[in-house]
Amino acid sequence: MSRRVRLLDPNVVNRIAAGEVVERPASVVKELIENSLDAGATLVQVDVEDCGKRLIRVTDDGCGMDEQDALMALERHATSKIEDAEDLLSISTLGFRGEALPSIASVSRMTLTTRTRTAEGGVQVHIEGGRRSPIKHVATPVGTMVLVEDLFFNTPARLKFLKSDATELAQIVDLIARYAIIYPAVGFFLRHDGQDLLRSPGGTGLLKGIAAVWGRETAEKLVPVDYERHDIRVSGYVSPPHLTRHSRAYQHFFVNHRPVRSKTMSAALAEAFRSLTPERRFPMAVLGLEMDPARVDCNVHPSKSEVKFQREGDVFEAVRGSIRSALLHEGMMPEALSSHPVPTRPGAYRPSRTMVAAAVHAFEPATASAGEQPALIEQPEQRPRFPFSYLLESLRVIGQAMSTFIIAETATGLAIIDQHVAHERIIFERLCGIKGNQPVERQSLLSPETVMLDRRLAVRLEEAIDDLRSVGYDIEPFGGQSFLLRAVPAVLSGKDYRGVLQDILDEIADDSGGRGGYAPRERVWIATACRMAVKAGDPLSHAEMLKLIHDLADTENPYLCPHGRPIVVTIGHDELLRKFKRI
Repeated sequence: MSRRVRLLDPNVVNRIAAGEVVERPASVVKELIENSLDAGATLVQVDVEDCGKRLIRVTDDGCGMDEQDALMALERHATSKIEDAEDLLSISTLGFRGEALPSIASVSRMTLTTRTRTAEGGVQVHIEGGRRSPIKHVATPVGTMVLVEDLFFNTPARLKFLKSDATELAQIVDLIARYAIIYPAVGFFLRHDGQDLLRSPGGTGLLKGIAAVWGRETAEKLVPVDYERHDIRVSGYVSPPHLTRHSRAYQHFFVNHRPVRSKTMSAALAEAFRSLTPERRFPMAVLGLEMDPARVDCNVHPSKSEVKFQREGDVFEAVRGSIRSALLHEGMMPEALSSHPVPTRPGAYRPSRTMVAAAVHAFEPATASAGEQPALIEQPEQRPRFPFSYLLESLRVIGQAMSTFIIAETATGLAIIDQHVAHERIIFERLCGIKGNQPVERQSLLSPETVMLDRRLAVRLEEAIDDLRSVGYDIEPFGGQSFLLRAVPAVLSGKDYRGVLQDILDEIADDSGGRGGYAPRERVWIATACRMAVKAGDPLSHAEMLKLIHDLADTENPYLCPHGRPIVVTIGHDELLRKFKRI
């Protein structure tokens, strides 16, 4: 069959570009917000319906466009930001590719309404699936309004790749929060289905912009960063070592006022806090670089969210040095930290069948045949319901090592039990009803307390509020991003129950894409169990250690914690004797 090279139809070309630029509703919001900022807007209003799938409307008070520019902006690669290839070496605007509007218009029903400050009226143009209707002259305020309806209506396959409504909405909230922080002088307002989700009034400094998104209480604890090295200025704020989060969602980087994802900056931040924070805990940060635009390549990804540095090593050292300098200046890096690191726990992993079998074999009754094939976790019918209970009569607790591990003598050797993950397993099974669906005991507060959250976590709390109540929190919405806390789990009485709640929400939000494979309620159970359990480093009395082991013996699965980490490591009699050359 003969083949012929041909030019693609412009509509097809736009759809291909849309596949690169418009991945989800948040991608549309990002492109339109960047256009508003480049237009000099001081106020940006974002309205979405059905998590952006049915409607996205971005309105600004920027410079607007006349009729000719409005029509030209709908053509591919049409931009006012650059004129020739040399301009790519010194980009100072957010947008420059000229693909956003035609790409969005090719997969939606889009209406562009705009007016310049010198014009008596504005113009409006409607595009449906890439096909433009005649332009209209309308009355409209100065600025630009872009209305995007029925996103992906002509590419239904793309809709199937979207995540849950909660995840898509959280992406939009997180996106606008980033711009509200990085551009504190601009007012940002987000509404979903008519409900206010985020309000940042603008006209303030960076710290007040952070406070508008993360809350004033958090902002007041941050450490200022202002440092220059290798002609790179680093400025912003980082959290002190004791203020950490469960994920990197609270780490924002920008280069020449462009929000970016940067492995170099992220690695430098992690290196600066190495040995200062526990494993799997992450500092909060808003860090910006100011440097020669010629040393930064912004043209490495269609979404313009990634950059490449001419000298990555200089950037790494500047960021790392700026953070260490800031923490030293604030007196937050005493020498004792280097010789007494914070206790850490091993990361989560999926155990092999060999390891599971070995764990089960270690706790089989002493009368089991030496050549008998050990039962596997996947075959509960081949083992007693609670095999660990066989050891209780001959169990002798020897003591505690490193204030983390319980050492016990058993009929078959020595058992080393991680106290945190053991307690985590016990609490988890109680919460999820394996040991009977009993209500979690609550402790009422003397007076209700107001909990203020950033919008990202507020959305998550609203979705998980019934699940949080099931684990002992009596909490209810109190308007906007405020919640009223009336009672907490009794096990947290006298402890930092607000911090535990924050950590639970962080873990749920971090797993918004369902990466852990658990249902939302299971995520609450797992997160709650982890936060309520005794910690590595907590000293336990002999009675407490014995009680923990007895409770562990009564669990369905005493071998693995809910995250998949082993609870017990054993050393058999024969192995111990061989180590000392006794056999």
